[in-house]
Amino acid sequence: MKQHSKSLARQSRSVTMGRWNRVMVIVVGILLVSWGGPAASAFWSTVSSSNFAAAKADTVNPGAKPAAVVGTAGSVTVTWTASTTAAGRSATGYSIARYASATGGTRVPAAGTCAGTVAALSCTDTAPTGTWYYAVTPMLSLWQGSESLRSTATAVDATAPGAPTVNAPTYVIATTAANITATGTAEANSSVLLTVTDAGSLHSVTKTVTANGAGAWTASALNLSTLNDGLVTYSARATDAAGNTGAAGSDTSTKDVIAPTVTGVQLSNGGSLPGRIERDDLVTLTFSEPLDASAICSAWTSDTATQTLNGNSQVLVSVSSSDNLTVTSSGCSTLKYGTVALVGDYETSGSMTFSGSGSNASVLQWNPVARTLTLTLGTMSGSGNTVAQNPAAAKFTPASGLTDIAGNPIAPAQFTSPTTSRF
Repeated sequence: MKQHSKSLARQSRSVTMGRWNRVMVIVVGILLVSWGGPAASAFWSTVSSSNFAAAKADTVNPGAKPAAVVGTAGSVTVTWTASTTAAGRSATGYSIARYASATGGTRVPAAGTCAGTVAALSCTDTAPTGTWYYAVTPMLSLWQGSESLRSTATAVDATAPGAPTVNAPTYVIATTAANITATGTAEANSSVLLTVTDAGSLHSVTKTVTANGAGAWTASALNLSTLNDGLVTYSARATDAAGNTGAAGSDTSTKDVIAPTVTGVQLSNGGSLPGRIERDDLVTLTFSEPLDASAICSAWTSDTATQTLNGNSQVLVSVSSSDNLTVTSSGCSTLKYGTVALVGDYETSGSMTFSGSGSNASVLQWNPVARTLTLTLGTMSGSGNTVAQNPAAAKFTPASGLTDIAGNPIAPAQFTSPTTSRF
């Protein structure tokens, strides 16, 4: 009996020790897992229910060396093959990083769709300018394997080109609207997108050109006929070979396709004998809009201030026997006036001239605000009709080359005053 009791006691102690050993194995396994944390290179699993003490380590294999292909505007597509554990379990995700050197250096977590843990086998990083080497680390739940070998060097250009310069014509007129040229400079060999719009961007015209090796670009044959009159804006953006698009550069034009017209011809008596031509009589021409002052007289330089020719013998007015009035001037290398048909018998025979000096000089004056070109007769040479003339509708034929400020020419057709007048 005593011997049987001892045998039972030994048996009981054996069972108790076995249970204790099993508990210790499990506890040790749990401690190993928790001590390893997310960076542990192995996890533990029971592979046999019949042997309480049996456990086997399973490691996550290193990541596969990735391939990196540069896209546009700093994008880099990174691809790799799947990783498994030593026991054949598939990785559940991957951590992607880039380095500035083939070995060593600082690990920089990738961005874009490569940020965080990537479940797929490819992603796209948005990298800054530089040369980068990519590495992949496989993940399995809270465990990770070792980092892969780094990819070959990947040169990234994420720097946008500067804003192009743009040179547009000052005016777009009727004769040029269908064939405008704009020029400028941009990053060498970049693609330049030029967009031309009218006020409010109601209409637009676009053209893409390429800057040459020195950075110069030209956009020719721009048809701006569909754009409204007024302010026209030219906006240019450059895109480099890496696909980076920079800020816009701009310039403006004024579109004016309406030609000026003559709206009035007025003869006025400034002397003492109404109806007869004499010193101080005036001829006033009125236009629909301001003219280019330099187109009238090459010596006139302002389109906003009143311009005057009044020097001694500087302005010479001639009236022919057919009563056509013309003007020449020594004060302009080129003077464009035209011919005024007085439509009255102011000169009966021969011809007469008006010039003079000082206060007796003939005067030609352009007023851009009133849009009037006024001629004041100076001292007369010759003689006019002594018979007073009745008011009549004078006529004016502009000289070829007279234009508005934008450059639209006046049609050289004869204009007849809708009202009558006389000296």
